[in-house]
Amino acid sequence: MPTEKASTAKTSVTRKQLIAALNEDLAREYQAIIAYVNYSQVMKGAEYMNIAAELAVHAGEELAHAITIANQIDYLGGMPCATPKPVKTSEKATDMLRFDLDNENETIRQYRRRVKQCDELGEFATAEHIRDILLQEQDHQIALATALGIDVPDVGIAD
Repeated sequence: MPTEKASTAKTSVTRKQLIAALNEDLAREYQAIIAYVNYSQVMKGAEYMNIAAELAVHAGEELAHAITIANQIDYLGGMPCATPKPVKTSEKATDMLRFDLDNENETIRQYRRRVKQCDELGEFATAEHIRDILLQEQDHQIALATALGIDVPDVGIAD
């Protein structure tokens, strides 16, 4: 029977590993919330006022992402983490924007991988939640690259 064969197929990730990876993603979301709140308030200069306001919006979106990821970790039987990844700071607006862009690039790479892992495990609803988050993360990436005056980087997928 095809369904029996499909259910015994070997996957490259276990449910426990997926939970651990999602907790890494959650720590990255916490990092983004803190960075966006901080940067949106300390960024100086008329040329940065529009992006500073946009960063404040991003902070709220990242909070929604964190809640979604924490909910999925709980659904999968895990305990959501409570510690962010380290946040870099700088006096220079361009540094802050570059830090944010680097973090968004890593987040996009990891979430692309996470979608594949969820699909592999048959956790299709979790994959859909992450796809929704990816849409906003890519919008953040575009806004940051535009503010820096660079092309949006092709970040690929995490290995």
